[in-house]
Amino acid sequence: MVRNFTKHIVIDDLSAVPKYLQISESVMTAVRSGSIGRGATIPSINDLSYELCVARGTIEKSYQHLKDLGVISSFPGKGYYITGASVERSKSICLLFNNISAHKRIVFDSFIETLGNSASVDFFVYNNDFNQFKRLLDNNGKKYSHYVVLPHFLEDEEAASQVIDKIPKEKLILLDKKIGGIGGEFGAVYENFERDIFDVFSKAKAQLSRYHTIKLVFPINSYYPKEIIKGFTNFCRQNCFKYDVIHSITKQSLSPGEVYVNLLDDDLVMLIGKIKDADLKVGEDIGLISYNESPIKQILLNGITTISTDFKMLGSLAAQLVMENSTQQIAVPFGINIRPSI
Repeated sequence: MVRNFTKHIVIDDLSAVPKYLQISESVMTAVRSGSIGRGATIPSINDLSYELCVARGTIEKSYQHLKDLGVISSFPGKGYYITGASVERSKSICLLFNNISAHKRIVFDSFIETLGNSASVDFFVYNNDFNQFKRLLDNNGKKYSHYVVLPHFLEDEEAASQVIDKIPKEKLILLDKKIGGIGGEFGAVYENFERDIFDVFSKAKAQLSRYHTIKLVFPINSYYPKEIIKGFTNFCRQNCFKYDVIHSITKQSLSPGEVYVNLLDDDLVMLIGKIKDADLKVGEDIGLISYNESPIKQILLNGITTISTDFKMLGSLAAQLVMENSTQQIAVPFGINIRPSI
């Protein structure tokens, strides 16, 4: 048994990286440095859970992750031990997200899962703030083999483009969104917001024709791309739909025959409350379309129609570009899940 095993485990409660991955990375770091030798036995799930004051399920997930990577193995009745599998990594990644949400977590998990044991990842969140984003890049120099950037900013996007453009293009992968001002050949896994919004609304044209007005709720202080508005207005104009773009639902009066397209889940909750207060029926009097799929939207109000990209695919494809050192640019389209809310 490895003595003082827990001293090798580093957990940052403030980190956005899931604890099971922090534990897994700590074990691999100790093995790479020689602090834990191959063939050494390590604590049981229950013992490590107790020693670290971490949920048993977290330790179990970490050990399963290490088993999947070939770093540890187990024998019934004998516990877990370090195998002879290599834990060396050939790539190092600076992963920069604008924020953390349920959807970003899917992207992150898929990215990490697809990479497996082929790379080390340092994960940073810049909260849509350009200055924080620039500081993170400045402080981390040029030590990484790849920079995977999810570029959503509340302001200063042009300045952000100039900063990103300085990253060596063979190291750069843009994730979720392509932004202008970046030259050369670089990798990207992105959404074409303008085209995809037009396409998904076209697929729901028959259902939308039951309503006289489509209203897009697009908050002013939002990192959501303005291309969403372009795709929405293009669809409405080309198909002769009456439409409106509103920036707040707070003081909006609802009328029968309207369809509301919301980007934020907070606005969805407020809309549902207003619909109930007005004694209107979703899918009959009022239509609802929500941005980004989630399990709750599949059952809420007998099913809310959603438009969403494949978040798991975004993460997986970005990881593949890293592993292949590719500068390919891949568009991941939206889909629409038509449900009784329209």
